Amino acid sequence: MSELESRARPMATIRRAGRDCEGDLAALIAAFRAELARLRGCERAPDLDAARKELEQYWSKGFPIFVAELEGRLVGYLVCRVDGNVVWAESLYVVPAYRRRGIGSALYSRAEELAEELGGSPPYNWVHPNNGVIIRFLERRGYRVLNLIELRRPLPGERPQARIRVGKHEFDY
Repeated sequence: MSELESRARPMATIRRAGRDCEGDLAALIAAFRAELARLRGCERAPDLDAARKELEQYWSKGFPIFVAELEGRLVGYLVCRVDGNVVWAESLYVVPAYRRRGIGSALYSRAEELAEELGGSPPYNWVHPNNGVIIRFLERRGYRVLNLIELRRPLPGERPQARIRVGKHEFDY
């Protein structure tokens, strides 16, 4: 895409989510969860009921949720969890047709702004190791320090895709 074409595209509006966008936001959460399942080798259809419950949990816990609107529709979201002055970027999703337009960056900037307002360090991120898209996204933003490793038993139907080494240990992914 040329610089002129990118300038001609309308910019997304980033705002705090409210109940006014509940249905559309739940649909994005369902799409995000289905995409994450594929990273674990599971094929799953979007589950709108589960997404509605997840969204309700976010709201009941007071998690800040930001949405991106473009051309009258929601095209992305970011959920943050705040623990004291620590911000966790819980989930970041942009509809595939709207990726590579700066929407994810605009959403993620809100997490960074929130962390700065709270006086904490930059946001923390849980990232699936097969999610090369978000890993490259975070690396471009300067996130390079591996901080934690999550260990768990495989989920039903989950098929690890590879083995990786971290230090002296090998893990299934």
